[in-house]
Amino acid sequence: MRLEGKKVYIRETAEADWDVFAYWEKKPEVTEFFTINEGRDLMEIADEIRGRADDPTQLDLTICMKSNDAPIGRVYISNINSHYDSLDITRIYIGEVGLRGLGLGEDALKAFDDMKCERVTLDYMTGNEIAHKLYLKTGLKDEGCMRHGGKKNGGYVDLNLMSILKDEYYSR
Repeated sequence: MRLEGKKVYIRETAEADWDVFAYWEKKPEVTEFFTINEGRDLMEIADEIRGRADDPTQLDLTICMKSNDAPIGRVYISNINSHYDSLDITRIYIGEVGLRGLGLGEDALKAFDDMKCERVTLDYMTGNEIAHKLYLKTGLKDEGCMRHGGKKNGGYVDLNLMSILKDEYYSR
């Protein structure tokens, strides 16, 4: 699988990416607004990815720059449902902090058009207004708050659910 944006492409995660994910996921500026516990290490990431490998409803993907093929971010998709033509972008981030604010996350989100889904959902942690603005900009609509919808470092966090339908995406 390869999804194309203008500046980035998204490909299936390779084992060589795991070290980069572990590096990024130790940075508070990357994990602050994700249900990723502090102290996460390479073994935990590897076990997580291996555990999903044979599940057709889940995908681990890597965001790469077209200009040099360098990994710059990560996407985890869950709840892929071919009957309902839907999926959930469970986690998406640009791990290279210096590349944030350049439209690369928006470009990565737009690449999901290639998957031809009727409905795409995602959620974000309450307080992550930068993500919320980005998601609104890409056409996602607010659906509501999932109170205690996630868990981080042993505590519950609220998650805000958003979605976009195929006709909304194409009418933008």
